[in-house]
Amino acid sequence: MPPKKQAADEKIQLGRPGNNLKIGVVGLPNVGKSTFFNAITASSVPAENYPFCTIDPEESRVAVPDERFDWLCVQYAAPSRVPAYLSIIDIAGLVKGAADGQGLGNAFLSHINAVDGIFHVVRAFTDPDVVHVDGEVDPERDLETIHNELRLKDTAALNKYIDANVRNIERLGSGGTVEDKKRKDEFAIMVKVRDWVAAGNDVRKGTWTNREVDVINSQPLLTAKPVTYLANVSEKDYARKKNKFLPVIKKWIDENNPGDKLIPFSGVFETALAALPDDAARAAYAEQQGAQSAFPKIITVGYDQLSLMHFFTAGEKEVRAWTCRKGAKMTEAARNIHNDIADSLIQVDVMRFDDLKAAGNPTDLKAQGKLHIRSKDAIIEDGDVVYFRSGMGKAKK
Repeated sequence: MPPKKQAADEKIQLGRPGNNLKIGVVGLPNVGKSTFFNAITASSVPAENYPFCTIDPEESRVAVPDERFDWLCVQYAAPSRVPAYLSIIDIAGLVKGAADGQGLGNAFLSHINAVDGIFHVVRAFTDPDVVHVDGEVDPERDLETIHNELRLKDTAALNKYIDANVRNIERLGSGGTVEDKKRKDEFAIMVKVRDWVAAGNDVRKGTWTNREVDVINSQPLLTAKPVTYLANVSEKDYARKKNKFLPVIKKWIDENNPGDKLIPFSGVFETALAALPDDAARAAYAEQQGAQSAFPKIITVGYDQLSLMHFFTAGEKEVRAWTCRKGAKMTEAARNIHNDIADSLIQVDVMRFDDLKAAGNPTDLKAQGKLHIRSKDAIIEDGDVVYFRSGMGKAKK
């Protein structure tokens, strides 16, 4: 829930508040979801050639690549180095009719319900040895299938809420207490959202007021979650940067969900790359194929789509990236480290990363007058290197 005194220009974000957010891998069966998950997380989830091979969701964490973190590790030479992480969950394939329980639909939809964002994997390769659940490869149809099922599930959930509350709202009449007016307002918002989704729109694409977002966030709606589209192409197409399905997918996204990102990748290429024993072997294979892994970009975009960013603490013992939501205040950022630091926070010493890198070290940066002192209510920025000064007797550096 947002603070009671919300700044007029502060926009509440759709979705669950917090820093430990998760992104789910979603798509039809046999599009390469588990292959993608196995390679990106170095996990061992079954990836066999039949629908519903994955039934229970698998979860893993991947480090968020950041050259700033790498530079700090070299600069401070600390023995402990902890990057930021993105939690990824592999969710079994949806099929047409999932919202009505087809396949293992209700269970899978509940798994999507538990994540905060979506990696939507779309099949953009042909392979006679890998069956397609609907026969032939048709990315546009596949995209429609997934989005229709998510919208149908949201519509059903909103209708359930409306049906359960409509009589009580009607009995309240036109007057009532402040609490009654609040309940009527929430009900009207839910009806508005239901009508929007039932008309074929995703919640995340609507224009909502802060009050409406507050109410929407009380319901775990599937189409409110941010989506990044991942097109799984053949290794050959990935290397030559050409695929006949990509224009179709891009056109569908631009027409239906403008602004969403599309990232091509090759499950075959990434699997081969991940299986190699060391960085040198991977670099040689990538050069041989004329391609680079898409995973750094995918991880970074997914992290950003969840409105996450990270700041750093750095010292002789540890360099660490801490995840927080964009727009977080210093107290909220400090709470990631320790509640006592946040509760007794006095001020924060801030080094802008670019300033620190240009200066070369903290001593020279301070001599240049570029060490900033910020209050506990200031907004922390992506990449800030911070030292929290608190009244608990210790500060995190």
